[in-house]
Amino acid sequence: MSTASDFTWVEGSEPHRQRTREIIKKHPEVKKLIGKNPMTFLWIVVCVGMQISIAYFLKDASWAWIVGAAWLVGAFPTHTLFVCIHESAHNLIFKKNWMNVAAGIIANFPSLAPTAISFKNYHLKHHAFQGVHELDADLPDYWEAKLINNYFIGKVLWLMLYPFFQGFRTIRCIELAVFDRGVIMNIIAQLAFDFAIVYFWGWPALAYLGLSFLFSVGLHPLGARWIQEHYLVLDKNQETYSYYGPLNGVNMNVGYHNEHHDMPSVPWNNLPKLKSAAPEFYDNLKYHTSFVKLLFTFIFSQEIGLYSRIARKERAGVPLNDRSTPDIDMV
Repeated sequence: MSTASDFTWVEGSEPHRQRTREIIKKHPEVKKLIGKNPMTFLWIVVCVGMQISIAYFLKDASWAWIVGAAWLVGAFPTHTLFVCIHESAHNLIFKKNWMNVAAGIIANFPSLAPTAISFKNYHLKHHAFQGVHELDADLPDYWEAKLINNYFIGKVLWLMLYPFFQGFRTIRCIELAVFDRGVIMNIIAQLAFDFAIVYFWGWPALAYLGLSFLFSVGLHPLGARWIQEHYLVLDKNQETYSYYGPLNGVNMNVGYHNEHHDMPSVPWNNLPKLKSAAPEFYDNLKYHTSFVKLLFTFIFSQEIGLYSRIARKERAGVPLNDRSTPDIDMV
């Protein structure tokens, strides 16, 4: 058994921009997959409405019902809304930027914490500077990886408190803007929503929404998504992994992560088409098929921990204001 005490450091830039160039050169037809999908907003309306409705029906329920409903039901639409926030962060819903900002803020409501626009600011840098510790907030902190180590209980607690750990990571990204007009709008709208839930339906309704969010990104099969995307579970050299399993159906193809990094301007509904159009670029990559299996593998294997990530120092000449649209730029 080997236990890592540092990230896997590599030289050179992240692999996706080069693959984007090669895919577009060999399959120019994939350019037609780039675009917007306004129907994503319908998913937002349905999932927000579903969570508000369940919160209303649970306003007088016992804690057992609230916790059970949040884990068994609420985590799924809340995670789907997180995917919608991700789509809005890449401006993949509407043509106008302000409409995508508004869509992200609305999708954020059931999650209680005003994170949609801040997520956009940091997530785009994850694409531009994947694995660069001071710019990629998706990469764990050194202290975080050392604290959790590879132990079962540490990884369980890490998953339970994942949003808090991710929030702490943003502190190290001091080069990035963290407080702009969109963030302020997000905070005001979210606080108004939270206040309205408590005022009209009470704290149990708010607790259901909050627990749904924690489960949707934490100690739940859906929480395995964070392990799936970039942790070195299947191969010590492959940096990004896709998930091809049944939960893509309710989570808007979020598992197509290699495809998304290669062409981030392709909306969720076209990602399977990208894989089909360029099979020689994806069929040789390892991938996951079960979030449940991955969750248990991560928790119980002492060979896999928070250090199981690839890191780099090179920024490859990418400017700090890069908007993470390499596919559009190349087209």
